[in-house]
Amino acid sequence: MSGHSKWSTIKHKKALKDARRGRIFTKLIKDLTIAARMGGSDPSANPRLRTAIAAAKAASMPSETIERAVKKGAGELQGVSYEEVVYEGHGPGGVAIMLQVLTDNKNRTVSEVRHLFAKHGGSLGAPNSVAWMFTKKGVITVDKSQVEEDRLIELALDAGAEDVSSGDELFEIVTAPEDFEAVRGALEKAGIAMASAEVTMVPQNTVSLSGKEAEQTLKLLDALQEHDDVQSVSANVTIAEEEVERLSAA
Repeated sequence: MSGHSKWSTIKHKKALKDARRGRIFTKLIKDLTIAARMGGSDPSANPRLRTAIAAAKAASMPSETIERAVKKGAGELQGVSYEEVVYEGHGPGGVAIMLQVLTDNKNRTVSEVRHLFAKHGGSLGAPNSVAWMFTKKGVITVDKSQVEEDRLIELALDAGAEDVSSGDELFEIVTAPEDFEAVRGALEKAGIAMASAEVTMVPQNTVSLSGKEAEQTLKLLDALQEHDDVQSVSANVTIAEEEVERLSAA
């Protein structure tokens, strides 16, 4: 929708401007560790690990830090054991929210997440309370300064992408989970830098918010995104771009 931003685009625009590298590294290290634990330390045989390494390199994480996280996940070094958890809930205006979490203490994390929902006018829900509204997809964003739209569309669709859309500052590419690696690899081979690349939950439909509900929702989503254990936040919300800019600047 012209003039509007989905949460998937909003969060990646925020990430481009996020200077809190320590917090970013904490999340990336967890993702590297769990990817190596689940699929082994060989990136060529572990697509999830390849994606995690690419994200870490894009954030300028030192190679030794990446290597150490992978070795911990593969059991070659001692370290904390992380568990993957999915939480679901509702925000202001009935917005559906899904969180992908990596934690070493589920009791602590669920308590903190429940508090964040309540603090910002939302509520933590039961399993499968909103999951039916989302579909797992690969989502890649590219800064518009990196490539012409026609070239990106051709590359992405030829590699198997389902859709390419244009936002205010970013192009967003959506793929089936099984085609994510092929599309990401095609962009990488073409020398196109990606702002983000992840397999996440994408809403089938969105709720448009404005005013106080939009403000409350953005504060809730920001708070969840900033939690150290939360790896990814998905929400079915659309907010006018000028409102996003106004609230972000406030």
